[in-house]
Amino acid sequence: MQRIQFIVSLLLLATGSLVAQQTPAPAQSETISITGATLHLGDGTTVENGTVVFEAGVITAIGAGVTPTGRVIDADGKHVYPGIIAPVKSLGLVEIDAVRPSDDEDEIGGMIPHVRSLIAYNAESKVVESMRPNGVLLGQATPQGGTISGTSSIVQFDAWNWEDAVVQADDGIHMHWPRSFRRGRWWLGEPRGLRPNKDYESDQQEILEFIRNAHAYGKGGSAPLNPAFEAMQGLFDGTQRLYVYANGEREIIDGVSALKEAGVAKIVLVGGYQAHQVTEFLKEHDIPVLVNQPHMLPELDDDDYDLPYKLPKILADAGILVGLQNEDMANFQTRNLPFYAGHVAGFGLDREKALQLITGNTAKILGIDDRYGTLAEGKSATLFISEGDALDMRTNQLTHAFIDGREISLETHQTELWKRYAGKYGQR
Repeated sequence: MQRIQFIVSLLLLATGSLVAQQTPAPAQSETISITGATLHLGDGTTVENGTVVFEAGVITAIGAGVTPTGRVIDADGKHVYPGIIAPVKSLGLVEIDAVRPSDDEDEIGGMIPHVRSLIAYNAESKVVESMRPNGVLLGQATPQGGTISGTSSIVQFDAWNWEDAVVQADDGIHMHWPRSFRRGRWWLGEPRGLRPNKDYESDQQEILEFIRNAHAYGKGGSAPLNPAFEAMQGLFDGTQRLYVYANGEREIIDGVSALKEAGVAKIVLVGGYQAHQVTEFLKEHDIPVLVNQPHMLPELDDDDYDLPYKLPKILADAGILVGLQNEDMANFQTRNLPFYAGHVAGFGLDREKALQLITGNTAKILGIDDRYGTLAEGKSATLFISEGDALDMRTNQLTHAFIDGREISLETHQTELWKRYAGKYGQR
């Protein structure tokens, strides 16, 4: 039986390779100008009837009144946006959940910071390919599972292999802070329902002891090589970020306070469901938040019914740097990031600020804002042209997309099926 399952798995993978993603685009070879569009810069501002010029993958001129050169794309009445960035997702690490050989998002062990997601990234993933027609052009390939899950890297979504895809290697380490309350583990004989976690304090101490040992290891000089401790050193000198997954008020305060005291220089809060209750604390410690997507129910009976929708606005109004992610959703749902931002805008956040949640703000949080996230001279020409508002699923219709100036294909398995069946029903 196991042999049959193995053969079936190989056949599924082989079949998938026959319909792999489009051939990656070649390097930009001529100057390109996009004219007549509304430019959404990703920093909260727009330019009407603007022009953007780029060559060799870099924006050389942008604004109203700019003289176009080279190949000209007439985008009159259309909209230009910076490429959308998808943080904390296992895109490219798992293709089919039920086929174990295609799942590299989780490794064995509880404290495994030295496990690098980058070398497992599948640049020919059909799931990754499906991001591009909605404008999602970059992502953070992130490991899952355990307490310290491993090290992420930032990639762009049009590449031959992981070496071509990488934008920033080993940008950060991901940690799941323990919960002070948890649901009963029925498979261990515990009663169902939410109850205090009696192991909360000991779970914290286990994490902190690991971090303190890693910090001491870095100062030792002559200690035997420890790959896990070695991988942690960027957290103490600020070259890497620690992404801490926590939602409760107590967990947020405990996690940030203890980790700062343990020597971690840069912390990013992921989730932060109750972050609106500790805004002053987060501002004091300069903690950005990658808040969860809004398509979820309130977690507590006395929460506002619309809390998930308005949480990003509450945090942004409080002066916190906020990005949007969908860590708790299936990978394929990441293509809906622009529409999640649109729903946040529908609950009070200015539309251009909502765009920042998935472009400029996310780039700042990930540490790649010197190249990506906004449209400006000297930055990467990673952008797309939409027929209408990219945050509205009815008008998010891309005509062109570029990654580092390379014009990429917008064809995917989904678009092929759409054309096939649109033709079928159009003949009736």
